Amino acid sequence: MSDDLAPAYDAERARLVRVAYAILGSHAEAEDVVADCWLRLVAADEREPVRDIAAWATVTVARAALDVLRSARVRRESYVGPWLPEPVVGPVAGAVEDRVSLDDSVRYALLVALERLTPAERTAWVLHDIFEVPFPEVAEAVGRTPEAVRQLARRARQHVAAGTPRVAVDPGTHDRVVGAFLGAAAGGDLAGLVRLLDPSVVLTSDGGGVVNAARRPVVGPDRVARFMAGVTRRPGQVEVVDVNGRTGIAFYVDEQIHSVLSFTVDGDLITRIDIIRAPAKLTSAARKG
Repeated sequence: MSDDLAPAYDAERARLVRVAYAILGSHAEAEDVVADCWLRLVAADEREPVRDIAAWATVTVARAALDVLRSARVRRESYVGPWLPEPVVGPVAGAVEDRVSLDDSVRYALLVALERLTPAERTAWVLHDIFEVPFPEVAEAVGRTPEAVRQLARRARQHVAAGTPRVAVDPGTHDRVVGAFLGAAAGGDLAGLVRLLDPSVVLTSDGGGVVNAARRPVVGPDRVARFMAGVTRRPGQVEVVDVNGRTGIAFYVDEQIHSVLSFTVDGDLITRIDIIRAPAKLTSAARKG
């Protein structure tokens, strides 16, 4: 093994985790894939020196993540209630301009939209449209021809556009809308909540079949407002947190994280609220402070 192999792979590790996370929707599984691909790189380099470690690792990680995703999709067919991606949760920086946020490849709203895609479509779109991998290399990762992955990416692009906000929302606007919503919820102001919700708003709750959660999405401003008013009245501590680079909230009971809420804002209205309650998806969520 060459002496520069480990430093070169470590330099790519954060990007590779983002690639795998965008494909899988599970940060824990993404880290496992990247760790496993390091062993594959060592073995490959012993057979023949790997000249372009970044390109080799990107294709290998994507191919491994695609295999894991295909297996996961089979398991999710028997999942209890809606399945939501695992969030990346941490403390919120003091000022919006000082916030070090995740790039658009792992925004929570985007990860949710990617669940509409087939594993091959998702992998092709993530590699080409987010990480700018050329189609010949995408084809190698997906196991299709370059023309086939072009078609996969095109179909994926249409689905993603239909499932993500129409208007780009800056962090300050997102914070203002979410802050107003939390204030109305804490004060039991149902009318105020409704005014902040898009007419087609959807609330999804993922308990993983382990804890109580809504088994079906809650749709419409009135129903979502009542649901959220009930959620915020429950005992426990509420903290503002960073969820995949945007402000969300976390609920704690007896110092243990209970739920994480991600908000999707389109313009000045909330279009989605995703509540992650499955304990396995909250193990890496950091306690503020």
